Amino acid sequence: MKILPLVIAPDPFLKKVSLPVVEINSEVQQFMKDMINTMYYEGGIGLASVQVGVLKRILVMDVDYEVDPNHHHHDHESFNGVHVQNTNPQFFINPEIEESSSINSSFNEGCLSFPGARAEVVRPESIKLKYLDFDGNEQLKIFNGISATCIQHEIDHLNGITFVDRISPLKREVILKKIKKRK
Repeated sequence: MKILPLVIAPDPFLKKVSLPVVEINSEVQQFMKDMINTMYYEGGIGLASVQVGVLKRILVMDVDYEVDPNHHHHDHESFNGVHVQNTNPQFFINPEIEESSSINSSFNEGCLSFPGARAEVVRPESIKLKYLDFDGNEQLKIFNGISATCIQHEIDHLNGITFVDRISPLKREVILKKIKKRK
């Protein structure tokens, strides 16, 4: 597995809409493995394919893993030198939100494409999601809490929307100025 280069804001590529995956083959599966590897390496809990320069409707997520700095346990995996344990990688191809709860929750979101930036974003607390899994099997599941927030954040990416598009213009401007200074 390899580490894929991240697309960093304000790159206009992040505003592009991703296209449906028409065939799930070993190449797509390897790409998803590389995405999860990249996500672990970069310290994120979710990653959309557009964030690594590919306009396909694919996202990966793992809200359960922990980085093991001592890596002397035997129940971990190594991802380019980053040792993680308690992994639960999830793969979503062509995800579609079928239903959203009327109850909202607020979460202090960050984003690998916006290094160091965080902001409170309000989203539905739970969602019903239809998607294809790693092997191409259709799934219909309900996600709550941080998992629901993460999936909505990543689906936004697939639609050319970033988390800063969901906050006030003033806060967005402050974040974008900080990102530009870092570059």
